[in-house]
Amino acid sequence: MTVLHHQPLDDFDSELLDILTGPNPLDAKATFVRRDAALDPLLIAAAAAAGPHVTRNHYHHDFFPGIMLPQVEGTLDRSKNTTEDASSRNSCKRLAYVSRQAPRRQRLEEGKENDHPLQNDPLKSGDNFLLGPKKRKMSLVMSDVKHRPQKSQITPEFVPRPILPPLEVQCMARTRIPTPHGPAFLHLYHNTRDSKEHLAIVIDPAQLSETPDHCAIAPSIRSQSLDAIWTETETEMDRIIRGAYVGRLSSTSRHASNPSFQSPTMNQQDATIPPPLIRIHSECFTGETVGSMRCDCGEQLDEAIRQISQPIVLSSHPPTTIPGRGAVIYLRQEGRGIGLLSKIRAYNLQDMGHDTVTANLMLGHKADERGYEVAAAILRDLSLGSGISSRKIEGVRLLTNNPDKVEAMEKEGIHVVERMSMIPRSWQHRQMVADTSALTDDAHVLGREGGLQATVAGATLIGGNVVYGEDLDKYLRTKVLRMGHILPL
Repeated sequence: MTVLHHQPLDDFDSELLDILTGPNPLDAKATFVRRDAALDPLLIAAAAAAGPHVTRNHYHHDFFPGIMLPQVEGTLDRSKNTTEDASSRNSCKRLAYVSRQAPRRQRLEEGKENDHPLQNDPLKSGDNFLLGPKKRKMSLVMSDVKHRPQKSQITPEFVPRPILPPLEVQCMARTRIPTPHGPAFLHLYHNTRDSKEHLAIVIDPAQLSETPDHCAIAPSIRSQSLDAIWTETETEMDRIIRGAYVGRLSSTSRHASNPSFQSPTMNQQDATIPPPLIRIHSECFTGETVGSMRCDCGEQLDEAIRQISQPIVLSSHPPTTIPGRGAVIYLRQEGRGIGLLSKIRAYNLQDMGHDTVTANLMLGHKADERGYEVAAAILRDLSLGSGISSRKIEGVRLLTNNPDKVEAMEKEGIHVVERMSMIPRSWQHRQMVADTSALTDDAHVLGREGGLQATVAGATLIGGNVVYGEDLDKYLRTKVLRMGHILPL
């Protein structure tokens, strides 16, 4: 049929066209129904659409106008369809298209975009283009420019970890504090890693002596950053006020420390001095200030200061006794690093039957989020455990039941010579608690009802008393069974 459009019709073609389009059938005896009425438009349309001069647009508009005009009877006009009820017709609503692209003047907000010449590098990507792994169409990129965030607000798919500044600590102040276990020096530290003020409680009573340091048996535990000269304009009184002094301050004794002074090396007799005793302690408001007996943190803080303050008997000839020496590094990381708010919420979960580890996990935290980098930096500032040859302090003894602390200190370059266990006082006095007579004779023992029997001097609200109770037993068992603390159950 395509030949009809390329050459003139001959007699045979004309007769064939008359046969196909004629109104009367050729054979009156035929019993089948003619399909000329249905085939005619299809054949003519196929023939007309085959030529190069006819497009599909002509085909739609010329041969089937009913499809493009719904008002023609018998076409796709839903209003003419009698098989649909009114409810079904109303449900078929046509959605109106609303463009989200604002006019160019409104998008650019400064007139036409060609009014101002481009100042940027033509080879540089524009600031208003979103960068992504796939190419985007220009219409999608340019649309909705007004509501697109600026380049600084765009969050890339991969956000690299921020580069933290090198960790540095500086002792901002030092002062003497009398404790129930003896004198101590409280150091307050600032650092470049967080905005918290961490502390160091240094026990070194020999520093109160007016005797020069070279006459002391053991070297002093002093802060290098505190004794240093900060500015050229600071006076000797400025250094004394912040704590850079020697001996004991009084109205008649005010001696600033020498920043260039180095402690002498130990002699052979000094080799018998054991390494200083160190405790890395994390803040616990509930256990230390309020006196909560859900944990033994207040008891541990007091016990650490007590043990460090104990006199040291040297195995020399004759035996020599020196004051106890060491430090408690007090880190401001409440609730194993989750903060006081989450810690209080975790207490409620514990009352519902969960242990401390599960409660932290349910709140979206890790079981333990504490870090010990700042503690190691403070120890280095105090010349403890860093292997400084001039002071011959090759390591420290660490008061802890947590093997993770030992590993963290070793990782930070602090040499731990020995791990010292911290046995809870309630476990130490378990046999005494069982003895009724001991309850009235020993002030350190807790009664059967879980209350404190007497007030004993100590560094916290618990003081020197014993923490005991069902909550504490669950707390300690979780430490041993789920966190790997080294304690005998």
